[in-house]
Amino acid sequence: MHIGLVGLGRMGNNMRARLRNAGIEVTGYDANPAVSDVASLADLAAALPEGQKLVWVMVPHGKITDDVITELAEVLGEGDLVIDGGNSKWLDDTKHAEQLGAKGIRYVDAGVSGGVWGKENGYGLMVGGDVKDVEFAMPVFDALRPEGPREEGFSHAGGIGAGHYAKMVHNGIEYAIMQAYGEGYELLEAKDIINDVPAVFAGWQRGTVVRSWLLDLLVLAINEDPKLDELEGYVDDSGEGRWTLEEAIELAVPMPALSAAMFARFVSRQGSESPTMKAVAALRNQFGGHAVKKA
Repeated sequence: MHIGLVGLGRMGNNMRARLRNAGIEVTGYDANPAVSDVASLADLAAALPEGQKLVWVMVPHGKITDDVITELAEVLGEGDLVIDGGNSKWLDDTKHAEQLGAKGIRYVDAGVSGGVWGKENGYGLMVGGDVKDVEFAMPVFDALRPEGPREEGFSHAGGIGAGHYAKMVHNGIEYAIMQAYGEGYELLEAKDIINDVPAVFAGWQRGTVVRSWLLDLLVLAINEDPKLDELEGYVDDSGEGRWTLEEAIELAVPMPALSAAMFARFVSRQGSESPTMKAVAALRNQFGGHAVKKA
């Protein structure tokens, strides 16, 4: 199989490598010529074999994705398939599917989780679209997902938009879990009876009910900087938490844990030096390579 991949940043470049390691031929395009295989999206389309061409888009949501979809609509043809694997808002999927559909181009949305560790560990995938389109792309999904049973690292969540909606909720849950770990870190640090906070977190990694990959990453972060002195307590957000709260309000679904985590991030940007928010910042940097502010 031969696919096109648009966007070769932190995740896209790793995805290209993982796909190639699985025997899938990949032609990648990026605005940075130093990492790109071709000079333009037109060249990308021309490099793919005739028939049902498949192009995976892995660029930031919003205008950049809109512009890529618009250009792909001009260089691809009837029967080709575009997968948006970025963190687009689920409402944009309907617009993009209709835009491409007018040219006979098919569309699937894919929520992708795994961050900078996905090259080695695989990516959790949540997809939305027509069953036939999802089946056509399954060799790509299987190459990207973690080893093991497909249903434990891949889900066909529903129709167009369902994949990004599922990923949005996934990220909302992630916000709340990270906040809870951060608050636990601060409380342990505040109590003089606790002599080794990193050891406590490390001891939770096996057998306890709070063990998780996020916990493993927090252990990595505090082993490197036990007091998190190198970080400011400044935590950004990339949009999905806000969108999840908007949906919760629209559907009258109470989400107090997420709302508290979201507002805590806003407070952190007003000059907070909270150890909790330093821990949350460290976690975001560990799993996603997100930027942090050094103290």
